[in-house]
Amino acid sequence: MHVLLAALLTLTAPIPVAAPAAADGFATGTIGGAGGATVTVDTTDELLDAIDTVGPLIIQVSGTIAITSKQGVRPNKTIIGLGSGATITGGGFDFYRSSHVIVRNLTFAGAEDDAINVGQQSHHIWIDHNTFVAPVDGAVDVVRGADYVTVSWNHFAGTDKSMLIGHSDGASSSDVGHLKVSIHHNWFDGSRQRHPRVRFGEPVHVYNNYFDGNELYGVASTMNGGVVVEGNYFAGVPHPCYSTSGYADSGPGRLVQRANVFTGSGPCEAGGTVREPSTYYSYTLDPASSVPSLVTAGAGAGRI
Repeated sequence: MHVLLAALLTLTAPIPVAAPAAADGFATGTIGGAGGATVTVDTTDELLDAIDTVGPLIIQVSGTIAITSKQGVRPNKTIIGLGSGATITGGGFDFYRSSHVIVRNLTFAGAEDDAINVGQQSHHIWIDHNTFVAPVDGAVDVVRGADYVTVSWNHFAGTDKSMLIGHSDGASSSDVGHLKVSIHHNWFDGSRQRHPRVRFGEPVHVYNNYFDGNELYGVASTMNGGVVVEGNYFAGVPHPCYSTSGYADSGPGRLVQRANVFTGSGPCEAGGTVREPSTYYSYTLDPASSVPSLVTAGAGAGRI
């Protein structure tokens, strides 16, 4: 077993934190498998059959299940881990023109590609209270015209490419007007980059996250993306934000930052205007100073 995964699974019981009962942010209204039967899966074949079932289904994952590559998930599914140890190893989930899917309370370890890929016009996807360990590529990608996604209360444990929104500088025709994503109360724990890296999406709402010792950077807004970064806590992050100067080979984006805390960190590069997330949904902002304790107590698998 991966050393970091083993350590995570043997942590003492966390301080209880009230988990949301329904999707919020841009994924508000996501129904998952509501109205369908409930099945419990504990083998590879059972899991793959369940996520490929047509129609609504609530899929309870028990124990550790090994899969390969990225496996497609049909619409109207709730995939939720039982207890604190439900784990997907070796592979991940792929959303291709899928919708109304909820993924909660799972640990994804050692995915050979992306752990979760939300792509090809998929919409209303809620990714909540999961732990991501050592994917070869991205932990969570939102690409190819996907929309209305919320990534909340997850633990990115030492991941490299944590979250990509918009896969290519040449994808304006599919992505402009889409890629609306809410990212809140996640623990970016020693992860290196892409928290997220954004192209074209607007607004991408990054709030109340704990950026904890991120080696390369926190948030990058590029290719005229529009990102609102508010109420986050950055600790030991040399480059909290890139935007008006672009990043790597990508052109500049727009970024509004407010009410953040920076400790042992560099400045947040910001500039331009961005559509306000509050025009799409209501939300309550926690004080940035309380984010480290809130998020370390409540983020990740086993904490709902």
